[in-house]
Amino acid sequence: MGIQLTEAVDAASLARFDAIIDVRSPGEFAEDHVPGAENLPVLDDVERAEVGTIYVQESRFLARRIGAAHVARNIARHLETALADRPSSFRPLIYCWRGGQRSNAMATILSQVGWPVSVLSGGYKTYRRAVQSRLYEGGAELRLILLDGHTGSAKTEILGRLAARGVQVLDLEGLAEHRGSLFGAVAGRGQPSQKLFESRLIQALDRLDASRPIMVEAESSKIGERMTPPLVWRAMQAAPRIEVVAPREARAGYLVGAYRDIIENRAELEAAFARLPVYPGQKRLENWRGLADEGAFEVLASALMEHHYDPAYDRSSRKDGRTRLARIELDDLGERSQEAAAEQIARLAQPPRA
Repeated sequence: MGIQLTEAVDAASLARFDAIIDVRSPGEFAEDHVPGAENLPVLDDVERAEVGTIYVQESRFLARRIGAAHVARNIARHLETALADRPSSFRPLIYCWRGGQRSNAMATILSQVGWPVSVLSGGYKTYRRAVQSRLYEGGAELRLILLDGHTGSAKTEILGRLAARGVQVLDLEGLAEHRGSLFGAVAGRGQPSQKLFESRLIQALDRLDASRPIMVEAESSKIGERMTPPLVWRAMQAAPRIEVVAPREARAGYLVGAYRDIIENRAELEAAFARLPVYPGQKRLENWRGLADEGAFEVLASALMEHHYDPAYDRSSRKDGRTRLARIELDDLGERSQEAAAEQIARLAQPPRA
């Protein structure tokens, strides 16, 4: 049975396959991959490095012979494990870095089994060019509505409640694995690479109806160390906003719960202090450290909002020329208040159809 070539990487085209198989090494896969792909490497990271070193330092022939042995063993293992239960009608799409030897080796053997196999022409690089073109060079305009408000206003929680009501939501912080502020890193967990963040973003956008409004939390152009691509950032800069307002005391209490992994980890807390764009002064910094030592985290959160978060937000808000659709004032940030806010916002984001 022959091997088919394809260059189509849009969601509809990829959905035609029963599986998307990435045969690159686990390290390459971790950096980025086609959404929904499973990693069945024909060379693992150590084997790939070994073959590359032999290729450069000894000979091309020796590298290919040793590489072929690794590839044959790895494909055999995949056939006996991950692929053992696939039916005769199984239709996989296979790709490697450039659509070369690794993907063709897997495709050749799978096609001999009898499966109708396709290979992504140009491999991962074809997919990556399509992502860059869509996110950086144009694309359909997005109808975004920003959920805005001071730090600690439970915007992320409210977005989740909006999604539960059927409102379209784009969770940039979730995709970037960062809570969007200097103290927003998730303790013990790094962010995805920029490429993987963009792949997650493409996948999220493909699940939404671009003709309908999409709620997104107001962010800066960077979420932690990840940059929001122009397609989304352009739409965010022009989007109308809904502002959530809550007392500082309520926001401080909310932050202590939301950022507990940071405030209870002294090393992470010190790292966050070091990222402050304006040095707070030795006396104030020592006071903040003392509050952390005492476990007075709500007082610490309130102080950080007073001296850092709130002034920065207020300065930005004064310059913000985007339309404000509504200002929703909450007395507290308990579950009932969040639900009430979500209900109001849902009515604004989903106007009745004619």
